[in-house]
Parts: sequence; structure tokens; C-alpha cells
Amino acid sequence: MKGNVLIVDDSLTVRMDLADAFETVGLRPLLCSTIREARETFAVETIDLVVLDVMLPDGDGVEFLKEIRTHLATSDLPILMLSGEAEVKDRIRGLQTGADDYVGKPYDAGYVAARGRELVRLRQNQSASPSAAENASILVIDDSLTSRAELRQALEDAGYGVMTAGSGEEGLRLAATRRPAALIIDGVMPRMDGASVVRKLRLDAALRGLPCLLLTASDEEGAELQALQAGADAFVRKDEDMDVILARLAAILRTAHPEFVPASNLASSKRILAVDESVTYLQQLAFALRDEGYDVVLAHSGEEAIEILAVQNVDCILLELTIPGLGGQETSRRIKASPTLRNIPLILLTAVEDRQALIEGLGAGADDYIAKSNSFDVLRARIQAQIRRKQFEDESRRNHDQLLRSELEAAEARAARELAEAKAGLIEELEYKNRELESFSYTVSHDLRAPLRAIDGFSQALIEDYGDRLEAEAQHYLNRIRAAAQRMAALIDDLLSLSRISRSQVHRERVDLSSLAQTVADELRTQSPDRSVAFQIEAGLSAHADRGLMRVLLDNLLGNAWKFTVRAPDARIEFGAQTSGMDTVFLVKDNGAGFDMAHAGVLFQPFQRLHDAADFPGTGIGLATVRRIVDHHGGRIWAEGAVGSGATVFFTIPLARGTDQQ
Repeated sequence: MKGNVLIVDDSLTVRMDLADAFETVGLRPLLCSTIREARETFAVETIDLVVLDVMLPDGDGVEFLKEIRTHLATSDLPILMLSGEAEVKDRIRGLQTGADDYVGKPYDAGYVAARGRELVRLRQNQSASPSAAENASILVIDDSLTSRAELRQALEDAGYGVMTAGSGEEGLRLAATRRPAALIIDGVMPRMDGASVVRKLRLDAALRGLPCLLLTASDEEGAELQALQAGADAFVRKDEDMDVILARLAAILRTAHPEFVPASNLASSKRILAVDESVTYLQQLAFALRDEGYDVVLAHSGEEAIEILAVQNVDCILLELTIPGLGGQETSRRIKASPTLRNIPLILLTAVEDRQALIEGLGAGADDYIAKSNSFDVLRARIQAQIRRKQFEDESRRNHDQLLRSELEAAEARAARELAEAKAGLIEELEYKNRELESFSYTVSHDLRAPLRAIDGFSQALIEDYGDRLEAEAQHYLNRIRAAAQRMAALIDDLLSLSRISRSQVHRERVDLSSLAQTVADELRTQSPDRSVAFQIEAGLSAHADRGLMRVLLDNLLGNAWKFTVRAPDARIEFGAQTSGMDTVFLVKDNGAGFDMAHAGVLFQPFQRLHDAADFPGTGIGLATVRRIVDHHGGRIWAEGAVGSGATVFFTIPLARGTDQQ
């Protein structure tokens, strides 16, 4: 293995010790004593790994870590941090900021070099295959439409595929059916907050491996710790730059293996969390365990232990029963209550003969207990036994989960096949019934036109020939009969038009929509010369579509806008387009009566009238006809509006398959 490791530490002894260790494993050490020197080295060398001390003469190593992570060119560099073991807060800060691992001083140089080599190997393997962004699909769960749009744009610009959900419930359903590579989840949402979403994912055997990045706008102290305790892999505040969010996402994707978790190896290095208020005992314990090849993390209270476990994985926990603060029993209870921590072996340490306290500690979830002594042989054996037990349980759990996934996938495949077959049969039957119904409707509507014309004609003849001999009430009834016949005739004409559209073939050609819209606008002005309406028609709009159907579509949409702006003091109607991804979205916008968005789902169904017919007469078929035309072209249609503030209808007319863009 080849690669450069940048070692940044102000201690010459540490630099030389680590340099020898990394040379032994085949990595070339580059030594720096300050942040300034490290920046200069970055400018002239390709770096594959950074070993970074927290306390440096010219700055804070954690802040330098943040600087590295926020630059896209170095955002995915593996970083291993060093600091004095007593500095628990530094460990937590470093891991939360994006360190891949953290080793406390005094350290075992061989362990640091081996861990560094593993981080370099993982990165080199990933760089040899397509980047995460080229293949990864990210699920964004946020109840804010604006935030979802901003995140989608930034992620798509970075090369990710994006799915979005507006609620925690919807996000869980998408995660289960679409299996994204990672999730970005808003911390504060109605009904189900972000932490609850993460907890539910972690409880699902098929989904618990999905990486989760939790976002929050909260400035409350402890918000980050709560997020990580819920099971999130990383945490970013919403006011951070988008580059920071992308960098943290890249970091969790870099180390994620949601589909396959390799079995642990008892011969590999293990990390032990030791919790005791006695600094002397902790140092003795750490020395004895490090001599056996363990990496030891030290904490002095239950609170510190919980904070460390929120940001760093361990293989076993040694917990003094009488520690201050939370105490051993309560700390054990909290650890075992966490879905992400409960399977870590926990051994109680005690220097007192308190049988009841031990019973209560084991009742709180501890896996074993042992009396404290200066001889650590028995403790090492107990640790090895607990780690071995956990390895077997993990292997069994993975096998069981894999079996369940295989059964689930097989069941899903069977269900999908059966559903497809049933759907195909239903579609064929529905198409047959629709053809029969449309043929019947067309025939009936056509046959009704003659008697309606007779009713209208004879009513008009009676009024013209005998009107002066009829009483006023009789004339009124005749006028109503004639008006009803005319309305029915208009409705039948619209139904016949709708039926013809469904039965007709689409003959595509390049259609100048701007010119067509201008023609419709001129005709509307001619029909109602007393009205003053400002038309804004964007030039150069065209579509590969059926010219006749486009004329019907614009007649209906612009005619609707004309009708519903009749009471607007400064009536405006706009026809234009905007780009959405690869699609051109056309729009007709007005400042007229508008509509309540609660009815947006039924707006394009036949006979849907959202306004009083006396104020805005019509048959209720126009928008249904428009939707049928758009569907016939393979496009989409939707609308937005507000009562009294106008409406906008959006639609797309995609190219037919195999059609040249030119």
C-alpha cells in the first residue's frame, strides 16, 4: 500500500514515534508541528491520511479539522485525532466535527499505524469504484418545502439522486420501499420529529444500517447530543453552509455499509470504554489493557460515558458501580435502554461487597461484574469472553437478518409479479369498458343534439311569433326553457369534444405555442371589446405536439383565465414557461377569482365547479378536457391558487419517445 500520512503534532517525540510506525506499514510520513506548516504541506503534497493533535501551538486542532472538512477537495480525507486521554470534551468535539477515529495519549504506535492504514485502504478502495455521489440516492425528510427544494438543488448539483418526503411517516415509507443510500432528516417536524424517525429506523433490522444525517435549527444546549443518542450518524445545524452539510454527508457515506456488515474478528483491535472516578485506577487499567492491544477510552462519570458513546463505537464497557453523578446503576440502565448501545457488553466493577447493589446493577442490564483489584488477568479474560459472546450474537443476528431480507425480497418479488399480472388484467378490462362507455356516450350525446335543437328552435319561434299574445309569466318560462336547452347543448358539445380527444390519434409536429396563444387572446378581445385585459405572452415557446389539440388546450386555459378575471380591477393573464430539471413547464397565470388549494386534487375532474354558476357560467368540462389532452401527450398537469388572488395552471408536453430534440 502506498500513500502519504500528514502527522500534525507539536511533540517531536510523538512525530518521530509515529513516523517510524507508519513507515513500517508502508505509508510515507509528512511531519508538521503547527497548523501553518500543515496548510503549506497541503498546498504541495497529495495527502491520504491526517493524524492530528488537538492542542497545537498556533490553534485548535478541532477547528483545523472543521476547515479540512469544509473544503470539497479534502472533505473525504480520513482523519485520526490524538489528545490527552483526560480531555473527554476534546474527544467528543473531534468526533462530532468529523474525525474518523480518535486515539488518546498515551497511545500504542502500532495500533495508530494499523488503524491509519485501514482508513487509507477503505478510501483507496472507494476511489477505485464510482464515487458515492454518482450512485447514491439521498432521501431528504423535511416538512419545509423551501428547505427540501434547497437541499435537492445542492445534492443534485453534487451528483446525487434525490428523493423527498414532507413528513416523518412518509419518509419511513419511502426508506422501506426505495432503500436510499443515506437520509438527511429535519430535527423538528410535526407529529414525528427527526429523532423519532432515526429511532424507528434503528429498530428496523432491514433499515438500521442506513446512514442518517440530522439537521436542526435549535440552539439549545445538548441538541447535538440528543440527536446522536437517538442513533443519528452525524448532526449539522441548519445555519451551516451547504458545503458543510455535503461534507458531512460524504463522510457518513464513506464509512457506511448498509447492505453488508462484515463479521468482527477477535484478533482485531478492540476499543474499551472504562468509567471510574479514580484517575489512578483508570491509568493502571488503561496500561494493562493497552499492553494487550486494546484501545482504551477513559471517562470519569456516567455523564461523560453517555456523551462518548453518542459519538464513538466501543466493543466493551467497564463501569464502576459507585461513580458519581448518574451512578453505575442508572448509567447501565440508560445504556441498555438505547437501541444503538444495548448490545455492547457491559461489565460492572466494584470495590465494595454490596450484594444488593450488584443485583440491582445486573437487573439494570449489566452483562457481568467483577471485583476491582490490581491484578487484571481475570478482568482481561472476562472482557475477552464478553467480546467473544457479542461476536457470536452479532453473527447470528446478521444471519437472521439476511435470511429475513431474503425472504422479504422473495415475498416482494412474488407480490410485485402478482400485482403486475392483476394490474395488466384490470387495465385491459378497464380499457375495454372505457371504449364501450365512450362509444355509448358519444352516440347518446350525438342523438340528444337534434331534440335539444328542436326545443331551442320551437321556443324561439313561440317567443317571436306569439310573444305579444303571451302573458309575461309565460314568456319568462319560455325564455328559461330556451336557456336550459342551450346550456344542455353546450354541455353535450363539450362532452363530444372530450370524447373525440380520447378517441383521436396524436399527430405531433413543431407547434408555435406563443403564436397560438396570441391568436386565442386576440379572439377573446374581439368577442368582448369592452373588457381591458393585459396579456403577457412569452415569445418563442413551442412544443412537439398535436396542433389542433394545443389550440383546444389554450382555448380552454386562456378562456378560463379570461372568465375568472372579469371582476379583477387590473386583469392580467400570462402565458409562459419555466425549467424544472429536464422538463419545460408551461403555465397560464391570472389574477382573478382563484380557488382554495383544498380542492386542487379534483380541479381537473369533469363537472367540478368551484364557483357559483351564476357568477362564472360554464359546463365544468373545460379543465377535464385540458387534462385529457395533456395525458394524451404523456405530460403532467397541476394547479396552484388562492381565493381572490388568482390561479396558475402548470403543464408539460414531453417529447415522444424517439423524437429528435431538434
